[in-house]
Amino acid sequence: MNLLQGRYRPLLAITPAFVALDQWTKFLVDHRMLLHQSHPIIAGWFNLTYVRNRGAVFGFLSGIESWWRLPFFLTFSAVAVVLLAMFYVRSRPDQGLLRLALALILAGAIGNVIDRLRFGYVIDFLDVHWGRYHWPAFNIADAAISVGICLMLLEAFLEGRRAKREAADDPGGTA
Repeated sequence: MNLLQGRYRPLLAITPAFVALDQWTKFLVDHRMLLHQSHPIIAGWFNLTYVRNRGAVFGFLSGIESWWRLPFFLTFSAVAVVLLAMFYVRSRPDQGLLRLALALILAGAIGNVIDRLRFGYVIDFLDVHWGRYHWPAFNIADAAISVGICLMLLEAFLEGRRAKREAADDPGGTA
């Protein structure tokens, strides 16, 4: 059986593609921009701004000692990768949206772990803002994780609607 045609297609096709895209864009930023350099893409809304995030999402825990921070993030990430793979393997055949979500989240986790292992920090560069109000800079890996989480929430919502519909179709509860 060809794994790319079966249940593992999102995992084996989408995950490596997003990891590669994430690492390629970070490479370009790291080699073509100076730290803290910013290039407006859409004036007043979106810049490419090179920053290094030593913390977790949005810089959370960036102020703690590095001897503790890196092992913590790597351990947390390793556990997350194992759990995501387990959820993926246990997903049902009709949960394609969930599989896509898990593949994206896994790609994001792997992309940021690669940075932590190589540099001890994560390269961020996508800078969304409105005037002076900035969303914390992020990267392709972070975007994949965010989209994956949104898709998981959508899958949960749709699963709830399916369950209600099935319950309404079987009022005697014989199913």
